[in-house]
Amino acid sequence: MGITGSLILLFIFNIPLNVSSYTGIIMIVGIVAENAIFTVFQYFNDLKKNDKDMAVKSAISQRMRPNLMTAISAILALMPLAIGIGIGAQMQQALAIAVIGGFVIGLPLLLIVLPTFLRRMNFKDR
Repeated sequence: MGITGSLILLFIFNIPLNVSSYTGIIMIVGIVAENAIFTVFQYFNDLKKNDKDMAVKSAISQRMRPNLMTAISAILALMPLAIGIGIGAQMQQALAIAVIGGFVIGLPLLLIVLPTFLRRMNFKDR
């Protein structure tokens, strides 16, 4: 999910894949995967107590604010690098654009696609 957003934004800004962009892609994969893992673990913990629909709603509602705070703060912090403001900012511009693109595409997919996937899966209640 995050790789797609990173590659799309790098393509839009015509930035070639280099060490900085690969570093940004690796960062976004780790962050999105960590957010997804915490959401899924929260889902399974809630599934033990509730039915499937309530577990999905509870897991997403409990993990939405931390995920949004992470994404918005990272996007705002990397915006000067992505624009190229400051001395040496253009060296890390590919990293910033890759991370911003990954968050812009990965976060909505995490909050929309993952819950749908969890609801469709046929897990046994324990």
